[in-house]
Amino acid sequence: MSDGGAGSAAYEVRANVLILGENALATAAALAAVHAAGYHADGPLDHERGSALIAEGGQRLIVLAAAAEDGPALDVLLAEMDQAGAHGRCRGLVILAPDMIDRVAAAISHPAIELLCDPTPVEIAGALALHLARPRRVADLSGDDTRRLRDLSEEVGRIAQALASLSEETQAGQGLRERQRGYEVEPLSYESGMVTADDVRRLIRARRMRARFFDSELFADPAWDMLLDLAAARLEGGSVAVSSLCIAAAVPPTTALRWIRMMSDQGIFVRSADPMDGRRVFIGLSDRVARAMNAYFSAVKEAGLLA
Repeated sequence: MSDGGAGSAAYEVRANVLILGENALATAAALAAVHAAGYHADGPLDHERGSALIAEGGQRLIVLAAAAEDGPALDVLLAEMDQAGAHGRCRGLVILAPDMIDRVAAAISHPAIELLCDPTPVEIAGALALHLARPRRVADLSGDDTRRLRDLSEEVGRIAQALASLSEETQAGQGLRERQRGYEVEPLSYESGMVTADDVRRLIRARRMRARFFDSELFADPAWDMLLDLAAARLEGGSVAVSSLCIAAAVPPTTALRWIRMMSDQGIFVRSADPMDGRRVFIGLSDRVARAMNAYFSAVKEAGLLA
């Protein structure tokens, strides 16, 4: 394809998008979004043909419309996409329904492949635009989606640093410090087993009660909501699937999936395979973050702030 002398950036804008999927309604929606965004589309192709094209090599921008009725060929295709993404040969989107979250998240872990749960055509087009713009510097990008992604990355980094700092202070035996008001708090003891799962669950219930009186979006804090849920599950000795964690985040599933991926990349969350189901992974707190959470809750409880 000639770029008409406009250079590689112009070629990127007109790059073909490969549509994959076997559900007619799902692929039609993906095609409509791609065309509405002004991009060319190839396909749709079935899963086996998609896997073959990825195996052939070369860089491809892909939109895969996954459906619950899709057979084992989908799992093969997802694995191919994730591996190709890790090697720089593939990037794109997987469009999925909520009941597909665990199956798809178990196969896709590389950030080159973004997961969109029940997206609108505008969300699909925006995600495609960001993928096409990735070779350029982040500072050169514009638009609300880019700003939100940048803010998300910065917030996750801040949380990781704060949790690491708290964990280091606890291990060193230091007391917590109220930095905003500039006065010292009495040193606290962090006793093993001081905090229970019931303590954390009560805090979660209190947070959920706010939605009875205020718009839930006013207090949206998916990172903290997921940290709370995973902390409670760890104390209970339970496992949390990706789909369950998305519910705990109390935000749209696509937003929750982005947070899970970024917090996993930061080492806040860890992924582990479900030994009973290869199509599912569990999410848990890293040991470092679990210690920090326990230190925080112990401090709050000892201070009498957690009934």
